[in-house]
Parts: sequence; structure tokens; C-alpha cells
Amino acid sequence: MENACARAGRDPASVKLLAVTKVFGPEAIREAWALGLRDFGENYVQEMERKAPAIADLTDARFHLIGHLQSNKTKKAAQLFSSIDSIDSTKLALRLNAESVPADVMIEVKLSAEEAKTGADPANVPAIVDAIRSSQHLKLVGLMTVPPWSEDAEISRPYFAKLRELAVHYAIPELSMGMSNDLEVAIEEGATWVRVGTALFGRRKRP
Repeated sequence: MENACARAGRDPASVKLLAVTKVFGPEAIREAWALGLRDFGENYVQEMERKAPAIADLTDARFHLIGHLQSNKTKKAAQLFSSIDSIDSTKLALRLNAESVPADVMIEVKLSAEEAKTGADPANVPAIVDAIRSSQHLKLVGLMTVPPWSEDAEISRPYFAKLRELAVHYAIPELSMGMSNDLEVAIEEGATWVRVGTALFGRRKRP
């Protein structure tokens, strides 16, 4: 991260590390917390719900939902997460706001043609921005995207550049983009959050 910031002429403090702990147990969160990490990313509301009792004493830890949020799980998500980084529709924003719980949110934008990817179509971003900014309980802090996976990090660059352009256009300060394989390119393109799991915790072994 520091090397990429140096190449881009950026202050390393301008890029934050989101430790992705999906599939890993509470002990991995505790170990990372003990090393100084405070922001953790989870993909599933149900998985976070199972882990929450074992890490409830880590009062300064912040948990981000980075996976797709189903509208019928907004109540539980509002209780478990301090940041919802995967808003992809006005309906979801309205449902989350209706829970009356203050939350930071990001809009997940789908910039690739992959069917399996979730996120808002760029054409729908203006309406989602308006819905969040006119809501009482949500604070729009950033945009998030997941480019097509490739061993060649350069493949991700145009997707990151496009997200940066959207953020500038809508005056949105944070950019969550880049993972273990392409975080340096993401930082060069303006990422303020990088989501790292494998490089921190190793390959995930599903039960």
C-alpha cells in the first residue's frame, strides 16, 4: 500500500485497509484487532449474526457489509453493521433508512458485464444518490465496485478510473476498490479503501 501511494504521490494515510473476514471465525477478527486493525468487511448478514456475540467486547471495531444486501434483511443489517457498502437500488436505500438507525453507506456500482456481479447500473446512480442524500438516517460516504477478477491487475484499471470519475461527478469522497490482487492499481487510481482478505488471512476454506 505504501509503495503504491509513493508511486501515485499520495499520503499513505489517505488509504484505509478493510480486513475482509468472511468465512473466517471470530478468532481471526480478534487477532487482526490485536494487531491494530479496526475495520472489518463481511459478506453475509447471517454470518455476521453468528459471529457478533463472540466479538461484542471489541467496542471500537467497525463492521462493513460488503456483500449484497437483501431488502428483507435491512433490520438485522442496521443492527450489526456501522457501514453498508453495497447499496444498489433506491428501494434498498429507502428500506434501510426506514430502520431509523444512523449508518454510513456506499453505493455499489456494477461496471462490468458479468452476470454474477451485483451492483447498480451507472444510469441508476443519480436516483440512488438523491434517495440517500434526502434520507434522514443514511450518510453517503462512498462508491464501491468489484471489477472482473484477473491475475493481471491492469485489467482492473479502467473500472477503477470509471468509479473515480463517478465519485468526482457526484462529489462523493470515498472509493472502495481494490483487493489483494489489484490493490496497488486501485490506489494509483484513487482508492481510499482497499478490501483485503487473502493477503491477510490466507485462502478461505469453506466449511
